[in-house]
Amino acid sequence: MPLCEKANHISKCLQMAILFEVSANKPGNVNFMVGFEGTRVEHFLVSAVAAAPSFEEGARRGMLVEGERLSLNDIGVGQLIKNCVKDIDTWQTGGNTLLGTVILLIPIAVAAGMTQLKDDIFNLTSLRKNIKLVVESTTAKDAIKLYEAIDIANPSGLNGAPDLDVRASDSKKRIEKENVSLFDVFKIAAGYDDVCYEWVNNYPITFDIAYPELMEQLKTKSLNTAILHTFLRVLAERPDTFISRKIGVALAHRVSAHAQQALSLGGMETPEGKESILMLDKRLRNSGNDYNPGTTADITAAALSLCNLTGYRA
Repeated sequence: MPLCEKANHISKCLQMAILFEVSANKPGNVNFMVGFEGTRVEHFLVSAVAAAPSFEEGARRGMLVEGERLSLNDIGVGQLIKNCVKDIDTWQTGGNTLLGTVILLIPIAVAAGMTQLKDDIFNLTSLRKNIKLVVESTTAKDAIKLYEAIDIANPSGLNGAPDLDVRASDSKKRIEKENVSLFDVFKIAAGYDDVCYEWVNNYPITFDIAYPELMEQLKTKSLNTAILHTFLRVLAERPDTFISRKIGVALAHRVSAHAQQALSLGGMETPEGKESILMLDKRLRNSGNDYNPGTTADITAAALSLCNLTGYRA
C-alpha cells in the first residue's frame, strides 16, 4: 500500500474511534443527549476531524521508521501531540476535549505506520511491540512539547505532581537540563494517571481489558451497547484517575463499585441493569464535571482504535 494511502487508512481508523466513543451514551460523559456547561457533543465531533491530520502524519512517520528513513528518536511524538491539540483548540470552543485520547492515540498511529497491514488488518502483537518502541524512544524535547500541549488544552486536575509538575515554572528548563524523556516524565505520573500508566506499561488496560471486552461484546450486541459495557468494565476494574485526582480515591472506588453493580445486574440487557446505569449517570452528572470518568473514556477510545485497526466496520 502506498505511503499516503496507508497513513490515511490509519488516520480514519483512529478518527472513527473518537466518533464511536463520543456517540455512545456512557454515564457521566458528553454524548448526543447531554453535555457539560460549555462543552457539547459537537465540540467532540469537530475535535475528531481536527485531530485527523496529526494521526495521518504520525502514521507517515511510523512508515518512515519502518523503511529506515527516520530514527525512532526523531519521530517527534511530543510535537505531534502538540500539533494535534493546537488544531483541536483552533477548530472548536468547548475547551479540552481530547487531550488524554490524543496522548494515547498518537503512539498508536505511529506504531501502526511501523506495522505491516494485510487485508486491511494490523497484527496486534506487532502493533503493541511497536508502541513500546515508540514511547520508550521519546526524548526531552518530546516532554517539553507535551507540556506545551497541556498549556494549550488547559485541562483540570493536573496539579500536585511529586516532581516536574506541569504547572511549575521551572519544569521545562529542568527537563531540558536533566535530559528527562517524555517516557520518564510519565513514569512519575503513572501511579495516579492511567493515561501515563498505559504509556509506561505498554497499554495493559487497553489491550488486556478493554479491547477483549469490546470484541466479545460486539459478537452479539450493538455498537452502542458494546461500547457502554466495555466502558463500564474498565471503570469497574480501574477507578477513574481523573475522578481520583479531582475528588479523591475513595469516591472514585465508589463509582467503580456502582459500575460493577450495573454490569452484575445485566447492563443494558435487563431493566434492572438499565436502571442502575441511569442512576450512575444521574449521580455523576449531579456532581458536576468533577465526576466525569474522562480517563475511562480515553481508554475506551484507544480500544476502539484497535478494533478499527483490526478490521471492524460499522
